[in-house]
Amino acid sequence: MSSQNTKYWIRVYTVCAISVFTVHYLLDLEFISAWDKYIPFLKKLTTSLFLVSVILLASKIIERIIDTQTEAEGDRYNLKRITRLLSIIFILIVVASFMFQNLYAAAVSFGLISLVLGFALQSPITSFIAWLYIVFRRPYQVGNRIQINKLKGDVIEISYLDTIILECSGEYLDNDRRSGRIIHFPNSLILKEEVINYSGPNTPFILNEIPLQIAYTSDLKFVEDCLRKAGEQDFANRYPHLKHNRSTEFEHTVYFRINKYAWMEAVISYPVEPQDMTGRRNRILQQSLTLLNTEPEKVQFPQGTHR
Repeated sequence: MSSQNTKYWIRVYTVCAISVFTVHYLLDLEFISAWDKYIPFLKKLTTSLFLVSVILLASKIIERIIDTQTEAEGDRYNLKRITRLLSIIFILIVVASFMFQNLYAAAVSFGLISLVLGFALQSPITSFIAWLYIVFRRPYQVGNRIQINKLKGDVIEISYLDTIILECSGEYLDNDRRSGRIIHFPNSLILKEEVINYSGPNTPFILNEIPLQIAYTSDLKFVEDCLRKAGEQDFANRYPHLKHNRSTEFEHTVYFRINKYAWMEAVISYPVEPQDMTGRRNRILQQSLTLLNTEPEKVQFPQGTHR
C-alpha cells in the first residue's frame, strides 16, 4: 500500500512540475502582454511553485528508493523522516525567497523569530534534538520493544517530537502481553532516562527463564533432560529453519538453585522473542510437566506442607 501511494504522488508531482513549467514559459507569449505589470510576479510565483514541485518529486523518488533498497524497517522509517525534514527545509527556503526580495532581510527576520521561539519552545526543541539523537545513535527503532523509565512497549512511530509505543504489561497485566493501550512520550525523555532495548546482539531473541520447584530427592539428571527437551522441542517446532543451528544464542540451559521456602528450583534458561514471552513460557511448562509426570518416582513437586 505504501509503495502504491508513493508511486501515485510521484505521478502527481511530475504533472504539477510540468504544468507549472509550461505556464511559466507561456507568460512570454504576446497575447499576455496586456498583463505586463503582473508578469514579473507570476513568473516568480511559477518559478517558486516549480521548485516546490521538484523538491516534493525528488522527496518521493528518494522514498521509493529507500523502500526498495533498505530491508530494515527501522532504517526505512528514519531515512524517510530525514528526507521529509530536508524537503520541508528546502521548501521553506523557496517560500522565503518568494516572499522577500532581499534574502538577507529574510535571514535576519527568521533569526529573530528563531531566537524568540527558542526561549518559548525549549521543550519541543529539546525533543527535536533528541529525535536527531535517536536517528543517528539508534537507541531504538520502529519495531523494537523498549523500556524507558516505567514505560514498556513496542515502538510504532518516532515523530520529530514524540515516540508512540504499544504498551506491554502495564498496571492491568503481570505478563509481557500487549495491554491494548498506546503511550506517547516526548523524545526528550531519552536524554534523561536509561533506555532498555530488547533488540540486542542476539536479535530477535532475548534470554528468559522458568523456575520449577522440586524436592531435593528428585532425580536431577532426569529433571534436567526433561526441561531441556521441552525447550528444544518447542524451539524446533516454532523455528524449524534454526533447529540445526548450534550457535550459543539458541542454547537451552538448565541449572539448579536453592529456594527460600526450602525447595530446590530447577531453572531452564531459553531464547525467546519478546513478543512471544507468555506463549513460549506456557508451551515449555506444558511440555516439561507432561514429561516429568511420566515418571513420578523420579521427581517430587510441592504438595501441602510436605517438602
